[in-house]
Amino acid sequence: MNPDYDAFLLVSFGGPEGPDEVLPFLENVLRGKNVPRERMLEVAEHYQHFGGVSPINEQNRQLLAAVRDDFAQHGVDLPTYWGNRNWHPLLTDTVQQMADAGVKRALAFFTSAYSCYSGCRQYREDIARAREQVGSGAPQIDKVRVFFNHPGFIEPMAEQTRSAMKSIDANRWEAARVLFTAHSIPDAMAENCRYEAQLREACRLVADRVGVSNCQLVYQSRSGPPSQPWLEPDVCDVIRELSANGDVEDVVIVPIGFISDHMEVLFDLDTEAKELCIERGVNMIRVPTVGVHPRFVAMIRELVLERLEERDERPALGSLGPSHDVCPADCCLYTPRRPAAAER
Repeated sequence: MNPDYDAFLLVSFGGPEGPDEVLPFLENVLRGKNVPRERMLEVAEHYQHFGGVSPINEQNRQLLAAVRDDFAQHGVDLPTYWGNRNWHPLLTDTVQQMADAGVKRALAFFTSAYSCYSGCRQYREDIARAREQVGSGAPQIDKVRVFFNHPGFIEPMAEQTRSAMKSIDANRWEAARVLFTAHSIPDAMAENCRYEAQLREACRLVADRVGVSNCQLVYQSRSGPPSQPWLEPDVCDVIRELSANGDVEDVVIVPIGFISDHMEVLFDLDTEAKELCIERGVNMIRVPTVGVHPRFVAMIRELVLERLEERDERPALGSLGPSHDVCPADCCLYTPRRPAAAER
């Protein structure tokens, strides 16, 4: 094994764990971004529907516990750490903890399967900032590759989609519409990354394994001003269109863009999209995310071992092949486009 790596770091978004934490958390998320305050307060209300608690932190605790158990069962002797971008445990505090423990070089796993500024490069910037704040004793931190087409991600998503679709009456199976959902991002962000291409490949890989062709990629959770173009179509707009035609009885929503059932899944899909489907008389089935599926947890270990053992074999399904380990200097660059004064 490569002796240079001496720790594992789970890197995620973070979320509030009580009503008083919601606004400070959202202010962290939106600092420096062109998002109207009204939108922030609207999102804050989403959290209050669930007692001001985001499930993401607990889900990351469960994922980290599952990774620790899997490492122990397979002889991967690495201490594990967890740090967030926007809420406790914050990355700076975690990197300080690692430095105090004598960690010199860690492998990081980001809870995002795809390449884009907010899902990859921004996390790398967060790590760089945390290391700078900790100072000369901060460990070097390298990331494992993105996993949008890894069998350990695609296979459990296909398995869970197939299982969910069994609840549809057999004579309505062919007419059911499968909607793969992912977080929308600004068009300007999408222009310099492979986010769309990777999403479309992941959708195709899952659809092929399930045996469905009546499917499409849609988006959710946009937060920018109306004047700023984001990836479309929106999941709720598509549901309205399908229900208006009157020829779709069943909609299967597959949150391919996410790895856990966090707030944007619970509210944007299980609340808003579900309510819309009930209103329009459409049967909605929502497929679970991979969460702590054993195959997904094993994938994390496999990605770590690729680097620890410097393996040549790098599993990847489809035509895009395995992603790079070390991101190029200009990878996923993004400079937000500010609206003209008249649009503000």
